[in-house]
Amino acid sequence: MNTDFDPRKIESRLAKLAPACRGLLAEPSGGDDVPHWRVILESLTSDGDRAFVASDHWQDLKRCLAPLADFQSPPLRLPELDYDAPSEQLRAGVRAAIRDHVETHAQKPLVILAPDVGILHVVQRAGERDAPLRNEVAVVTGAAGAIGAGICRGLLQNGCRVAATDLPGERLDNLVAEFAETAGDRIIGVPLDVTDVESVTAGFNAVVRQWGGVDIVIVNAGVPLVSSIVEMALEEFRLLEKVNVEGALLTLAEAGRLMRLQGTGGDIVLISTKNVFSPGARFGAYSATKAGAHQLARIASLELAPFDIRVNMVAPDAVFADGERKSGLWETIGPDRMRDKGLSAEDLPEHYKNRSLLKARVTAQHVANAVLFFVTRKTPTTGATIPVDGGLPDATPR
Repeated sequence: MNTDFDPRKIESRLAKLAPACRGLLAEPSGGDDVPHWRVILESLTSDGDRAFVASDHWQDLKRCLAPLADFQSPPLRLPELDYDAPSEQLRAGVRAAIRDHVETHAQKPLVILAPDVGILHVVQRAGERDAPLRNEVAVVTGAAGAIGAGICRGLLQNGCRVAATDLPGERLDNLVAEFAETAGDRIIGVPLDVTDVESVTAGFNAVVRQWGGVDIVIVNAGVPLVSSIVEMALEEFRLLEKVNVEGALLTLAEAGRLMRLQGTGGDIVLISTKNVFSPGARFGAYSATKAGAHQLARIASLELAPFDIRVNMVAPDAVFADGERKSGLWETIGPDRMRDKGLSAEDLPEHYKNRSLLKARVTAQHVANAVLFFVTRKTPTTGATIPVDGGLPDATPR
């Protein structure tokens, strides 16, 4: 074993190996909409763990670090793999090793030992068996806002493991601490800047290290701007383009690459907006950039469908808060809308409620419900948009 192994190389190898292993350890469900029962795959990559993999007593899990002593089934030690080879070649090498293990032991391995990387092991916990999204792993961008928080809560309530991502800071820390009170270790916070390629890659890699892969990605991060076209500064528009369009592109791309490597399909949901279909005055930068992100998601639905990766959109209107957590978008645009309509801060939500056909106030939970419709695969649907707006005829997708 190389005791001076570069941690970055371990991280890079693990980011390729773990999703491939996790996908190959999934069991066929026999269903069409949800064809696989997935597993959670945690990783151990310390010097001691890698030393155990390289040792002559690697088959004796009682001599390994906890929590492996309780595993009764024999481990699989992988052969040397070419991590610089194409992903499918790496996956084929792992597939062959697992096939040989099954032929010898009549079961898939629960512990996989990878030379110069570490140990991967299946996590099985009681109490999660009946949850609709048990053993599913989700990444939510822009999680610390009102809509993001509502989506995280909905996913957690359905048994999912959730990586809440946002810019580092108190808002993200508070969100994770709040949900951890009930969800425990099924939620983690991952600082992530969607405009930075390395940050997006590192964020997804952190989720892979924690749980082995990703099954659900909610593309939610975004920023607003209130300005007329004639008054708009180009740099302000470029900021929105960077976050709302490039951020969506980078997230879609990383999600697609990871899900393809995993090989068990996946679900991506873009949080769009009613402004894609019915833009508002002085809201051109937001409307245009969100429309760009929406179109990218539609194209992703075409490109990723052959891999059973579904890409859908949810288009909400006027979500002001999630409990005590205020919407960052409405903190920005609220004052302008109040001046424009001659309303107080207290009256503004009522105005948006009453303009819809159903006279309904849209909540973060409503948005989460639409997301859950897609990610629990109630219908064989991709490339579709669910409006969550109480009924706005001019914003209905056509």
